[in-house]
Amino acid sequence: MIKVLVVDDSALMRRVVGGVLRDAGFEVETAKDGMEALERVHAFAPDVVTLDVQMPRMDGLACLDRIMLERPCPVVMLSSLTTEGAETTLDALELGAVDFLAKPDGAVSLSVDTFGPRLAEVVASAAKTRVRRAHRLLERLREKRPPRRAAEPLPRPVVRRAAPSGGGGLVLIGVSTGGPPALDTVLSSLPEDFPWPILVAQHMPATFTGSFAARLNGLCALPVVEVVKPTRIEGGVYIARGDADMIVSRRAEGLVALPAPSSAEHRWHPSVDRLVSSAMDHVAPSEMIGVLMTGMGNDGAAAMTALRAAGGLTIAESEETAVVWGMPGELVRAGGADHVEPLDSISARLMQLVGS
Repeated sequence: MIKVLVVDDSALMRRVVGGVLRDAGFEVETAKDGMEALERVHAFAPDVVTLDVQMPRMDGLACLDRIMLERPCPVVMLSSLTTEGAETTLDALELGAVDFLAKPDGAVSLSVDTFGPRLAEVVASAAKTRVRRAHRLLERLREKRPPRRAAEPLPRPVVRRAAPSGGGGLVLIGVSTGGPPALDTVLSSLPEDFPWPILVAQHMPATFTGSFAARLNGLCALPVVEVVKPTRIEGGVYIARGDADMIVSRRAEGLVALPAPSSAEHRWHPSVDRLVSSAMDHVAPSEMIGVLMTGMGNDGAAAMTALRAAGGLTIAESEETAVVWGMPGELVRAGGADHVEPLDSISARLMQLVGS
């Protein structure tokens, strides 16, 4: 039986989260703040911790930092759907949390029917993840970037480069659980003159993708934008808006990335399969590279397998570095991966493939 420690300063949330998990067959204990959580982590030895972000005495980030140093285990952050909550959650993912889930808002009792099954799924998946002892300590995170600065970056000019069919191509990246720090690693390693535009589908709520794109924009040499309206694809990195899909289309001015309502045909959003399939309708497969990285499920595996069969190139993150080898593993098992690379080698492989 999977053991879960539920940490939240709200007695109601401890009761709701704990009840959902017990009903799903998990063994559950609770803690009311970060200090008590550290005691229970050692005594209870949980397989997974769900951790509130805002708590008295010791907040979620400080508690997570200590957990990853003293007894590393999978941690799922429970976050409010606010800009501040999104920023703190992204910090938590950099510190070692494997996933996050937005807390129910409004009448909690009315949200349990949708929140409960998703919570149980995320916790069960987290229990299977690979966790390493803290590699990004809180002090290092604060030295790297002053708090909240990445949410309000200085305006950066769009670097104009040749679009597909004009001497370049497209890189399409799909990622889910464990994705934000993985994308940080890959995208921040690419040079400012990387010649192909990059479109990213990261499974994430809409309230998080704006902060995520702004943060990446502050870390990467390439300009990074969230696609919230029809946007001409010229260069840099384009992040799909959360809780929706991003599709590629062609207009008189050239290729554009479009936000689209999430399709009921696809389980995860922004959908990697839909992004890749739409791009194949407008760009020659030989001018595309698909990259599938850490994440549970199989989103992107079918479309990228089809892309490879049609003449495109594909990269799957290797099992040794993926937090969850679900999506990239499905691509490999389907015979759809040209290259299987550890996370730290993906950017180098991309530069080799595009001749950068």
